[in-house]
Amino acid sequence: MNSNPRLWRKNTKVKKWIQGFIVGIFALFALISILTTIGIVVVLVVDALGFFQDIPLSRFLTDRAWTPLFTNAQFGIFVLISATFLTSAIAILVALPLGLLAAICLSEYAPRSWRRWLKPGLELLAGVPTVVYGYFALLFVTPLLSTFIPNIKPFNALSAGLVLGVAILPTVASLSEDAIFAVPDSLRQGAYALGATKREVVSGVVIPSALSGIVASFILAVSRAVGETMIVTIAAGQNPTLTLNPLVPVATMTAYIVQVSLGDAPHGTLAFKTIYAVGLTLFLITLSLNILSYWFVRRFQQKYE
Repeated sequence: MNSNPRLWRKNTKVKKWIQGFIVGIFALFALISILTTIGIVVVLVVDALGFFQDIPLSRFLTDRAWTPLFTNAQFGIFVLISATFLTSAIAILVALPLGLLAAICLSEYAPRSWRRWLKPGLELLAGVPTVVYGYFALLFVTPLLSTFIPNIKPFNALSAGLVLGVAILPTVASLSEDAIFAVPDSLRQGAYALGATKREVVSGVVIPSALSGIVASFILAVSRAVGETMIVTIAAGQNPTLTLNPLVPVATMTAYIVQVSLGDAPHGTLAFKTIYAVGLTLFLITLSLNILSYWFVRRFQQKYE
């Protein structure tokens, strides 16, 4: 300890100044993130209001077709929503069970030396550009599916959904594995002491204890699937059709935004304003999913001493 009180007080002031400066930098970064989010919301809302001044909300919700670029324009948003949820549902059927099984394997069955290699290898899938996934679905998965399903179209929701499921699989697997791995080992040992088998411990103790984290990873993966752009734009097509048939081309909300943004509609026209209405709808859907995830984690989070 320094015996000079004056020097000690000076060092203390310098440390406090440095700490305050660092806290201020972090607060500035957080403020930038908040202001960016607010700016995005303001832009979406203001420009979407310009669209709804011309097209009533009732028509936006009840029209049976989506043809804003045609002469006889219709603005039924549920055409795009149905395609978005169709591809997302296929992706979820792929990603959720495979991701959860991968997480259980990594956390409960794989040796620790394997886990150090397998988990980063699985997470590498998240680093693959989505445009690569899109062309993989179009040029490999679709021709492969056509050998088993002759009537499948070159652009279709099935191949897009399958590859989208592979793209979001790392999100489910990584977050679920973190939640499962965080379960205290004392709970496992207590179950073993009562005579439970490995399967019974995993299914009856570990999974329920990590349920909040697992469900949160599911919801975040669904949000990622709903907001995905390039995979569905390339592989699913851009044909806005109200259908649940995964073998035909469809147009998701993100695919439509890409289509209009390429210049098919002049800036400032009603057709151009539709991208803000669609964007606002997509934002509200993903926001609702994220709020649901946050509520579920807060409501059912396990507390360990």
